[in-house]
Amino acid sequence: SAAAFAPAQTGKATTALNAFENELGAQPPLGFFDPLGLLDDADQERFDRLRYVELKHGRISQLAFLGQITTRAGIRLPGDIDYSGTSFGDIGEGWAGSLQVPVAGALQILAFVGFLELGVMKDIEGTGNEHVGDFRNGALDFGWDTFDEETKLSKRAIELNNGRA
Repeated sequence: SAAAFAPAQTGKATTALNAFENELGAQPPLGFFDPLGLLDDADQERFDRLRYVELKHGRISQLAFLGQITTRAGIRLPGDIDYSGTSFGDIGEGWAGSLQVPVAGALQILAFVGFLELGVMKDIEGTGNEHVGDFRNGALDFGWDTFDEETKLSKRAIELNNGRA
């Protein structure tokens, strides 16, 4: 019979749509991009946690980039970084410069970052936050509330892309 020459059935191919493919950040050219499968079988709480971490790390990366280009442009803080007379201008750039910071200065930086992490840069429930990563916490605004919803979504998507770049 002709069935003997038909290709063998190897099983049905299925395509499972991810529940997060329409979330903010799934945009051209990649669309929804999860190459490590971190969101496979994930719920909304897991997605929100990963988005929170992505936003926070993206913001840190953007600040680090601005610090790097500001330093390379020759812009330094006035004065000395320690009591022995080492000026901010004496500290180099990049990783080499970070190793030139005196130990007491490095500890102060670490303490300040810890303070920001534990006390300032966090989502506080019930303070009017509109989305994951909204650190205004009812205190800061800078005009955010004057934007329409389309502009807010656009600005949030731009922030995500800048943090990913």
